[in-house]
Amino acid sequence: MLYSPIKFRNLELKNRWVMSPMCMYSCDQGVPNDFHFVHYASRAQGGTGLLIVEATGVVPDGRITHKCTGLWNDEQTQGFKIIVDFIHQNSESKIGIQLGHAGRKASTWVGKQLSLEDGWETVAPSKIPYAEGERIPHELTIPEIKKLVEDFKDATRRSLEAGFDLIEIHAAHGYLIHQFMSPLSNVRTDEYGGSFENRIRFLIEIVDAANELLDENHPLFVRISGTEYAENGWDIDDSVKLAEVLKSKNVDLIDVSSGGNIAGTKITLFDGYQVPLAAQIKKETGMKTGAVGLIKSAELAEEILEKEEADLIFVAREILRNPYLAIQGSFEAKDECDFPHQYDRARI
Repeated sequence: MLYSPIKFRNLELKNRWVMSPMCMYSCDQGVPNDFHFVHYASRAQGGTGLLIVEATGVVPDGRITHKCTGLWNDEQTQGFKIIVDFIHQNSESKIGIQLGHAGRKASTWVGKQLSLEDGWETVAPSKIPYAEGERIPHELTIPEIKKLVEDFKDATRRSLEAGFDLIEIHAAHGYLIHQFMSPLSNVRTDEYGGSFENRIRFLIEIVDAANELLDENHPLFVRISGTEYAENGWDIDDSVKLAEVLKSKNVDLIDVSSGGNIAGTKITLFDGYQVPLAAQIKKETGMKTGAVGLIKSAELAEEILEKEEADLIFVAREILRNPYLAIQGSFEAKDECDFPHQYDRARI
């Protein structure tokens, strides 16, 4: 199954390998550069079915760091277009982009919050800092929330102008959308806080806004943290409920990660440690899911697919180590994978 095609709306992926979005911290003013060109193009040459560009801020203060990618102006749009055009012209890979806002986890460097002199004021659903000793974030007003929904929509428009094949909304890892979803970081008493329906409202409004621009050729994914590993926090049952809602909102796949919203959380790591979260969502809702989390081999990826625990295999660290992971896996499986014609003499 790993090298079988799959369709989302009208977009067909040639195989189930996905390069998971990973921050590279290598931009100036949010503009992708030659490093990003080589980084993403090499994974396309490696046969990866889908590449998803790192978490990209929809506004300047939505970036995790001052070196993160952004998509709020024409220069950034054009920088991405150069990369996207090359990949489309030189491989069968498809390429998407992850749009996000870091919220209270913005304005950092090397994992530490920057001073206001070196960084910027952070925002959040409530006046609760991420970690002890950090500044209290600005609590977003309702007009500010509505403006951010429009910012996500504008970034979606720019993504389409750059030629991206799909959009992923980043609602995981303790960033702004996740902060709204969790009762531990959102203690609002208005229409964006309190009940489950109110806490997911920000995400649903962003999904609706993006889908106003997306057509049958451009799918929409959402990345979530299946659980935040904290008592009384967001958990897998909430994720299943959310999946039911997103399924009715024309979301094509849920990319299931975990954690990130509560500082100091201890997570037991092992190969495929987050796969059960994707599997439960898929089993209970019928929603297509992506599995991610220390998936290091084609054998494990194939097993996940054969067991119907997920529909796509998102790979992060292993594809940093080996841009040709998909091609090499196809050699071992004696299967077909997109292979650059320039490299034909290296076929096994």
